[in-house]
Amino acid sequence: MPRIALIHALAHSLAPISDELQREWPEAVRMNLLDDSLSADLARAGRLDDAMTQRFIRLADYAVGCGADAILYTCSAFGPCIEAVQRRHARIPVLKPNEAMVDEAAAVARRRHAGGAIGLLATFGPTLASMPPEFPADVTVCTALADGAMAALDRGDTATHDAAAVLAAQALAAQGCVVIALAQFSLARAAGAVAGACGLPVLTTPGSAVRRLKERLGER
Repeated sequence: MPRIALIHALAHSLAPISDELQREWPEAVRMNLLDDSLSADLARAGRLDDAMTQRFIRLADYAVGCGADAILYTCSAFGPCIEAVQRRHARIPVLKPNEAMVDEAAAVARRRHAGGAIGLLATFGPTLASMPPEFPADVTVCTALADGAMAALDRGDTATHDAAAVLAAQALAAQGCVVIALAQFSLARAAGAVAGACGLPVLTTPGSAVRRLKERLGER
């Protein structure tokens, strides 16, 4: 049975990926590592630096030392740090949280409408700076922040979180987006509400990531 290390910067990310794995790949052994100071420290610093990269490498080294067959990061604003881990541990799959969803969203946009835009919806502001460059150059990405959604989730107000996500998604749909990509793992809980309100395909990071991990590790 494959052992998957899940490395989190937000406590809210644990349940969505755990639920997805339980539904789609219950045989996988899960190993959760949480450092909930990562996102707060990035928000304070305003940029990624070498010290942050070393923190990511240390977490990965620990996971590999515990026998991980693959690593999935669930924190979406740390791309260059994860790329450093990918270089260091090239013998196993090391996935950015969004890379599988980025590929799927690009494929949907190309298939549904030539030149159609992807709507990228986030609840953590730095994601909207770090993530758009991860998309292929031939697709258009429109972004929207679900204002107040993360704060609502922090206080346990899931209804307000989901409502903010729906409003942001509707704004993206109004701009002509043909698919909605939910950037945070914690946004997966709102996927149904977003799809119902927009009438568009909605992709979540947990769903896309689990499909990619199964493919990389030879599971069908």
